[in-house]
Amino acid sequence: MRYFEDMVVGSRTRSSRTYRVTREEVIEFATKYDPQPFHLDDEAAKATFFGRLSASGWHTGAMVMRLMVDTWKDSEPTAGLGSPGIDELRWVKPVYPGDEISVEMELLEKRRSQSRPDMGITKTRQTVLNQKGEVVMTMVSNGLVRVRDPSAPID
Repeated sequence: MRYFEDMVVGSRTRSSRTYRVTREEVIEFATKYDPQPFHLDDEAAKATFFGRLSASGWHTGAMVMRLMVDTWKDSEPTAGLGSPGIDELRWVKPVYPGDEISVEMELLEKRRSQSRPDMGITKTRQTVLNQKGEVVMTMVSNGLVRVRDPSAPID
């Protein structure tokens, strides 16, 4: 198990898998959660900025979350405790059916919680790439990670 103390600021991890985006999944997600025409209909999408059917940005975020969790499971599991939120989210380029995305994660900073010494708080930048190596999404998120020894002094 990888605890807060094991995490090194500046370390980078690439997702252990990629995620292939399908037309059916784009339409299914959009139908349920983001029913805008450019996510649902080829003809309607042609007349927009996207030029063709594209995944919802929220769908892209969900696919990235899956990639991150799979990466943690494939390597040494992290003693994660959830997330207090996202500081920044940018959809840089559209994600289309047929794209294959991956994510690079960089630990930007970490600190022990003053009020909860059993947990640490991390800030990580995620950069999402398509199969061409183009950045399609960036995100800076916060995580809560269990501390191995809560009785250790807080720096």
